Amino acid sequence: MNRRRTALIGWILAVAVMAGFVALGAWQLRRMHEKQAMLDAAQRALERREAQPLSAAGDAARSRAYDWAAGEGVFAETPAVLLDNQQHAGRSGVRAYRVFQPVSRGANPLLVELGWLPLRGDRRMPQVPRPPGRQHLEGLLAPPPAHGIAIAPAAKQPDGTLLATSLEASTLQQALGQAQLAPRVLRLDPANPLGFERDLDVLPNTIPPERHLGYAVQWFALALAVLVTALVLSFRTSRRSKPTP
Repeated sequence: MNRRRTALIGWILAVAVMAGFVALGAWQLRRMHEKQAMLDAAQRALERREAQPLSAAGDAARSRAYDWAAGEGVFAETPAVLLDNQQHAGRSGVRAYRVFQPVSRGANPLLVELGWLPLRGDRRMPQVPRPPGRQHLEGLLAPPPAHGIAIAPAAKQPDGTLLATSLEASTLQQALGQAQLAPRVLRLDPANPLGFERDLDVLPNTIPPERHLGYAVQWFALALAVLVTALVLSFRTSRRSKPTP
């Protein structure tokens, strides 16, 4: 009776562990499909390059979509925003953004990425001058870069620059003195001479889809290993419990 009870408890634990591993594997598969969909949508926008007005950045219904956009406007006299913890070519740094106000009627101001900048060892923030005058911009309208679970408020630096860990419009509007801020950002065309080193990689700081697939396979393999181990242990226990002739 004690052996049966022990075996039952062992199977309950094994099933719970297997369920956890399978759930983690399924989550990795979902993330793989989500990120592949992002890459495909961005690639379609880059291939077509059918320019939408910059006012499309404020369309809440397309806040997770990708569109090529173009338009004219001016960079607002607001602080630069530096997105922290950004990797580029194996180096750590920040991505620089500035608020741009399109001239088209009814268009919300939006953040424009000016490129990536390295950080010195003392983490002194780089200078991001405001481009003067009226500018014509083209680029990829995209959701802000992914952030962690916690969203910290932007930290004001001694020169007025804002150091942020996320670019959620709701967390930056007040700090930038903006009544509204478009939910999407403009990834400025690398061919534009403004700004700094940049590209149009939509997953610059996250795990690519193929790695999610690899992690999913590992979790499913662990679930299978637990199942095999539980079966072997059950088989051995049943053999020991049989009376010898």
